[in-house]
Amino acid sequence: MMGQIHIRHGRVIDPANEIDRIGSVYIADGKIASVAEEPAGFKADIVIDASNQIVCPGFIDLSVRLREPGHSRKATFKSETRAAASAGVTTMCLQPDTNPVIDTAAVAELIKELAEKANYPQIYPIAALTQKLEGNELSSMLALKEAGCIAVSNANQPIRNLLILRRAMEYAASHDLLLMFRPNDYWLGNNGCAHEGAVATRYGLPSIPDAAETIALDQCLELAELTRCRVHFGQISCKRSVIKIHQANKYGLNVSADVSIHQLHLTENDIKPFDSAYHVLPPFRTEADKQYLRQGLASGTISSICSDHQPHDIDAKLGAFPETDPGVSSLETLLPLMLKLVSQHAITMEQGIAALSEQPARILQLRSGALTPGFPADVCVFDPDMDWQINKQNWHSRGVNTPFWNQTFKGRVTHTLQAGKVIFCAPSYR
Repeated sequence: MMGQIHIRHGRVIDPANEIDRIGSVYIADGKIASVAEEPAGFKADIVIDASNQIVCPGFIDLSVRLREPGHSRKATFKSETRAAASAGVTTMCLQPDTNPVIDTAAVAELIKELAEKANYPQIYPIAALTQKLEGNELSSMLALKEAGCIAVSNANQPIRNLLILRRAMEYAASHDLLLMFRPNDYWLGNNGCAHEGAVATRYGLPSIPDAAETIALDQCLELAELTRCRVHFGQISCKRSVIKIHQANKYGLNVSADVSIHQLHLTENDIKPFDSAYHVLPPFRTEADKQYLRQGLASGTISSICSDHQPHDIDAKLGAFPETDPGVSSLETLLPLMLKLVSQHAITMEQGIAALSEQPARILQLRSGALTPGFPADVCVFDPDMDWQINKQNWHSRGVNTPFWNQTFKGRVTHTLQAGKVIFCAPSYR
């Protein structure tokens, strides 16, 4: 039997149920029992005082790399689930570019075992769209779905031709599988590491035009219309992508999109050319792109925010900027950077929380992302005004590759509950 938990005196924000008020959340047997009204016969085993804090659904992250299996020198399930719990993230979608690739039921089972061992069962593997992600032969998508994979994707790897992508989308559509697609024309991208613009020219960095993203996105939209496949575009980065997704939604295509949290804050002008913490894919683009991404989030064209968490060891980030591995360790900056958007009036608090909970749950067709009675009690409690600095004392991820190192942020998680179990409690609240 799981204990009964009473979270009281918090500002409860639950966008899915249009709740925003001071009150209580009651949890019993790992599920939400009630919001506001105390259930009959309820006796709390644990009471969490959430005064001056916000209580909301736990966050659902649509794109993470945890570096296991295959790259445990960079990070492990143990280290990264600890980081996720400290960040209020209760569900994660694991990209298929592990080693071995998630292209067989056996690897999907291994992911589940690693998650159980780390005491963080809510990690959903994303199945490889093609065998070994080589872009040639389709994977056994139905077997992978039956093994617990939540979607299919080719991660950042190219698909050799559009006929293979069409067949993959037809297969996915016939089994009601979500296709997660990171739009990038590999050949146009030409192994670049920065946005094709003034900064790349100034520093002589190999560049990626935004057309590498928009052309790939256009092709996939055409095939989505042809195949009626459900498509989620991951980590979009430029103005024209937002416009194209808005138009696709207007004409009734079943598509959605997310943006990485750091793309909403940094641009090519922030890049320090010898600091590989700024090396990301897609690259940081222009100020106009950043503002359009923010507007797309505020209007609902972009429905979700993800961390696109990619922890690296020091070796992977040493060397000349173009030679380093792209990616940011970003789970722990997800909440404070979302709150920064709110403080800058780019979005409302309700929109920010919805983009991290209700909307990802809707995209994945999960029964979570809300404080609805009967739903699993995935809950995040955070202090929106707490100041903290990103440093070795406060950081949980093994990857310290973040452009925000040593910066001070506002907003810190105090409690995280996953299926009614407290998986994180800040030291000062124990």
